[in-house]
Amino acid sequence: MLPAAINHLLAHEPWAREKLAAHAGKVACVDAGMMAFRLKATADGMVQAADKDDATAVTIRVRLADLPLIAQNRERAFSYVKIEGDADFANTISQLSQSLRWEAEEDLGKLIGDVAATRLVAGARTAIDTARSTQQKLAENLAEYFLEEKPMLVRPQAVSDLGGDVARLRDDVERLAKRIEKLEGRR
Repeated sequence: MLPAAINHLLAHEPWAREKLAAHAGKVACVDAGMMAFRLKATADGMVQAADKDDATAVTIRVRLADLPLIAQNRERAFSYVKIEGDADFANTISQLSQSLRWEAEEDLGKLIGDVAATRLVAGARTAIDTARSTQQKLAENLAEYFLEEKPMLVRPQAVSDLGGDVARLRDDVERLAKRIEKLEGRR
């Protein structure tokens, strides 16, 4: 299933197939801990499931907890992973993961027509944007509530100010103690 989805994206991008074809026969393993995918680049610039006996050229390790961050910001996806092996092949995979995009309207247009596909995709984008906006507003409102209404959180600046005040007080107490020692020494 995964190779078919990737090949669907590659089929529309000759430049991407050309880049991948340069690594024909190499195997990439994406290891997410509980599951791993092994894909082999083919001479025509597509991918296929790799055999267990095929040597791995590059291993990309990703934590499952980082998957939402990767999905949210594909440009920084490779900053969340650990890469071992062929650096050139890993760089090609990184470029493809950042550049390949699924054109949902085009695929849906074949099934339900261009106008309906355009409206469906626009509606989905609006729903996603609304969900993100709602999530952002909820987070801001909760933060404000726990900072102002029912103080359970402390602003970083307040913590920094308190730390500075404590340091000044400590220094003042030490100076006072030394003055007291000097005065007692004069008696």
